[in-house]
Amino acid sequence: METVKGTSPLDAIRWQKEEYKVAEQDKGMLTQADFFALLTKELSNQDPTKPVDNNEMISQMTAFSTTDGVQKLNTSFDSFATSMTSSQALQASSLVGRSVLVEDNVFGMAEGEAVKGKLVSDKPASNVNIYVENVAGEVIQTVPVGSVKAGGFTFTWDGQTAKGEPAAEGAYRFRIVGLVEGKASELEAQTYRKVDSVTLAGTGGKIVLNLNGGSAMALSDVVEVSDGET
Repeated sequence: METVKGTSPLDAIRWQKEEYKVAEQDKGMLTQADFFALLTKELSNQDPTKPVDNNEMISQMTAFSTTDGVQKLNTSFDSFATSMTSSQALQASSLVGRSVLVEDNVFGMAEGEAVKGKLVSDKPASNVNIYVENVAGEVIQTVPVGSVKAGGFTFTWDGQTAKGEPAAEGAYRFRIVGLVEGKASELEAQTYRKVDSVTLAGTGGKIVLNLNGGSAMALSDVVEVSDGET
């Protein structure tokens, strides 16, 4: 008499060995599932006369949950930081060809080019004068301003020398002097600079703006963005 073998698909499935693939990044790490598996094993092998203390069990579960939460929080912050960097890079790239206000009184310019600046004073000042100096410290133009109130005031140098001639191409600086509470004081001078290009990964991972005249400035140091070119 022949033996009839089962042909049901379930016969093959029933004896298959279950295999679980472990994600590459999870190797060597205890997950929450591992913790509960260990906890179950601990409870099944405990001495009935000496049961696990409830406070100790709750403490273990709380500690694991806290660690798991911190790991997830770190992952979320990494993702947020990457998103912020991408957003800043996009913002910086849109500045190419535009002008930005920086806390620097030194600037480079082409021959006869007009330069826009800003006078900043936290107190009223009188007898204010703007001096345009070259790299040698020589005053090539003086612009009398008179009295100013506290705050910021924009001004434009037309690029002309005191003789009415176009200033040569090169580096210059604004020096602003006035009387504050009766004492001679040097006021803060800022300049609007055109952005020639952007370096997305500068020193320390910062986004750096390459300005006209050969200087560079971190995006975080920009005070103001102008609507148009200088």
